[in-house]
Amino acid sequence: MPYTHLTLEERIVIELFVHMGMSCREIAAYLGRSHTTVSRELRRNRSKSGYRSQTAERRARKRRNMPRHYRSMSRPELLAYVDKKLRSDWSPEQIAGRIRLDYPQDQTMRISAETIYRWIYAAAQVGDTSYRHLRRAHKRRRRQTRYGRGRRIFPGRIDIDQRPQAVADRSRYGDWEADLVCASRGKAALVSCNERKSRFLVLSKVESKTAAAFNEALVPRLCEIPPALRKTLTLDNGSEMARFKELESATGMSTYFCKPHSPWQRGANENGNGLLRQYFPRGISFHKITEELLVEAADRLNNRPRKCLDYQTPAEVFNHALLGALAT
Repeated sequence: MPYTHLTLEERIVIELFVHMGMSCREIAAYLGRSHTTVSRELRRNRSKSGYRSQTAERRARKRRNMPRHYRSMSRPELLAYVDKKLRSDWSPEQIAGRIRLDYPQDQTMRISAETIYRWIYAAAQVGDTSYRHLRRAHKRRRRQTRYGRGRRIFPGRIDIDQRPQAVADRSRYGDWEADLVCASRGKAALVSCNERKSRFLVLSKVESKTAAAFNEALVPRLCEIPPALRKTLTLDNGSEMARFKELESATGMSTYFCKPHSPWQRGANENGNGLLRQYFPRGISFHKITEELLVEAADRLNNRPRKCLDYQTPAEVFNHALLGALAT
């Protein structure tokens, strides 16, 4: 039988029977309700002077009209947890997922990502700045936009269709995706590279968008990683990828290219580049970015829990694979 709220008439009956000294089970049997429904009603709406049907009805209507996301705001420990993680630039989804790991037995420490978003957007309308810790720092919800287009095709490139199935399945470590993150002005850019299985990010800066600069920035970072964790590299079709054969020779990795106009085929890297925009938004000059800022941004992203990793962090997952690679 579907659940229905108690009516005023039922509350009047409960009030009468309570004064007659009847038990919850007896009242419930008369109303055709569960005894827990009656017990909960008395527990929530009884006042110092006893149970009053009219007072109970007003309280119930008030709670019913209150949005659910406000009800969680009565839990100080939950509020403190959410606020702390937001200030660490965790997304609402990451907070909602990780809190279950941090408080596995405490059911009061539960919240949905949607509730956190509602808090943030509601608070933003009265001057609160918590929204600045969101990925896009929007005060209101916005429609999603489509990603940009790919570029030219290089002679000798190997299409993504020929990439091993294990890469697409993310069933092993050592498969990477890389791209150039550009600013709205200036020649400086960032080289981002993500490991597909762990989503671990390595980040470098280049002063120009040439293929030579791209290789010069990326090769040393990849060579710091054990060979067992350097298997394939998936690239876009930008001109900075033109010297991919030199990249293969220096790293020992096999390179594959997305199809034109299909950058989402590098899903891990595209998502990672979107997260980077929180720290390096469009409109700034990358010439002013220091190595310290790069290290801090990469460290923050690598130590955020991810839903796709069961709310472990990329650093935790990649370090586990790294220890295994060094042991062999």
